Amino acid sequence: MSSYRVTMIVGPLELGVKPETVLPTLTQAIADYTVVESSDIAVVAGSPRVTVRFTADGDEAAFLIAEQGIDGARVSAQPIAWKLTRMVKGRWEPLD
Repeated sequence: MSSYRVTMIVGPLELGVKPETVLPTLTQAIADYTVVESSDIAVVAGSPRVTVRFTADGDEAAFLIAEQGIDGARVSAQPIAWKLTRMVKGRWEPLD
């Protein structure tokens, strides 16, 4: 199993949603499908970004898991953008 990471730039929150619930919502949406290795939130260039690292059996499975996670996160916030990366020899490489 390989390690993957989905990173989402957080857009507007849904009505009544507290900002601190966005990361757990994304994390749980991914955990419904695979093992979550870690999760984090940061502000980069003024934008909040949530990142969830997880395992998957190949790029196609990882992409489907990431899509399911992003769809699950939409109940709390609208993603501005998201990307999926894979750990290769100690470095995160984007998937095309």
